[in-house]
Amino acid sequence: MKDSLNIMELLDVKETIAAPIFTGCTYPWEVLAKIKEGILQIGKSLSKDEYNQVGEDVWIAKTAKIAPTACINGPAIIGKEAEIRHCAFIRGSAIVGEGAVVGNSTELKNVILFNKVQVPHYNYVGDSILGYKAHMGAGSITSNVKSDKTLVKVTVGTERIETGLKKFGAILGDKVEVGCNSVLNPGTIVGRNSNIYPLSMVRGYVPENSIYKKVGEIVEKK
Repeated sequence: MKDSLNIMELLDVKETIAAPIFTGCTYPWEVLAKIKEGILQIGKSLSKDEYNQVGEDVWIAKTAKIAPTACINGPAIIGKEAEIRHCAFIRGSAIVGEGAVVGNSTELKNVILFNKVQVPHYNYVGDSILGYKAHMGAGSITSNVKSDKTLVKVTVGTERIETGLKKFGAILGDKVEVGCNSVLNPGTIVGRNSNIYPLSMVRGYVPENSIYKKVGEIVEKK
């Protein structure tokens, strides 16, 4: 079962400019501590014909659409054709993929959004990785710190896997759909092509090609 948590089982790293950051890692949460430094290295290599460096350690593709009310703190990379909408708040250590949407009042911190990701309405995404074409419905968030402040573990069936991280939100595989006003608890991992019902409280591992209806009720997609 632990093999299902491998990067290659969850994410197509060809669909992100952040691919070099994943080198040498087996599980996606291992990447979280490398995001900041990875952005600085990738940013220095970006073409000046395609990207503008705006302020300190912020690179924005010339084809990206940035609302004047958005706040983008570095280090950050905003990819080609991405859209950063009204009052979005990027706190730093964030990669927004090509064609991705970061919407009204959405907040990002220490994240990688793969290409075509959508977090378009009142989302919080922290210490997380969202795979290609993943989508979070309005009001859905990643909770990235446990209430007792202990280190986050990933629960897979009866197994609990140590991550060594105090801050770890969620990993969404490619093409995951998260319903409105759902909460992804610390250490949540959702496999490729799975759906989370609206108003869900999710913890642990949701297998690929599944529908998460509620705690204890996960069904295979037909």
